[in-house]
Amino acid sequence: MASYKSADWNATKYMQFGDERTRPARELLAQISLTSPKRVIDLGCGPGNSTELLAAKYPDSRLTGLDSSPNMLEMARKVLPDVEFALTDLSTYTPNEEVDVFFSNAVFQWIPGEQRIPIIARLLESQPSGSIFAFQVPDNFMEPSHAAMRETAAEGPWAATLAAANPARESVPSPQVLYEALKPLCSHVNIWHTYYYHILENHRAIIDWVSSTGLRPFVESLPEDQKKGFLEDYLKRIEKSYMPLVDGRVMLTYPRLFAVLHRA
Repeated sequence: MASYKSADWNATKYMQFGDERTRPARELLAQISLTSPKRVIDLGCGPGNSTELLAAKYPDSRLTGLDSSPNMLEMARKVLPDVEFALTDLSTYTPNEEVDVFFSNAVFQWIPGEQRIPIIARLLESQPSGSIFAFQVPDNFMEPSHAAMRETAAEGPWAATLAAANPARESVPSPQVLYEALKPLCSHVNIWHTYYYHILENHRAIIDWVSSTGLRPFVESLPEDQKKGFLEDYLKRIEKSYMPLVDGRVMLTYPRLFAVLHRA
């Protein structure tokens, strides 16, 4: 289990790439066949971008967004003032009623690896037959953007500090592991990968992208006098890993793992 404890999220920075971050949620939602669920929960709703999609698809459902970030929830409530939101830790969350749709957009990668499948299984077990548990997570642990974080962290004057903080996320379970663990609870399991290719203005834009997500734990774990040097070193590695395109921009490859689980 990672020892790193995050500061609150920056919702504004996260939504700098709002369209790109919302697209996977839209594509996950399109695979949910239920047409009129009574109860819908957005697990890790963030700034409400995924909740907004759920509200549009299920206007007659009782919808709640859950998140552990006060800053994210503040933005979500501004976007959707008529929707219920609650500050919740998914590691201890237990629904007090039956939920027809659990929806989760890019959340479970933040939960320690050994807890991910047990939490999903526990929530899935609480659902009635025919209900849906749908989630997607980035599967970019081995992508250059994230490998460079770990390489940068292991070298330089910050190495001891970051080794103690242990800020790197663990890779997500393989489709095979997910299927084997969760199929006994399901009548049907739909799992797929999608590779997104985000065209960004320059190498610094890659840092802007990850600074509100995967890079946060590394930077937040450092004292102020080491943050600048760490980011400069990381940028150099990013420049070597991503060659400029014909128009001078760069392509950030971003794989994601999706699953729609139908409760048996």
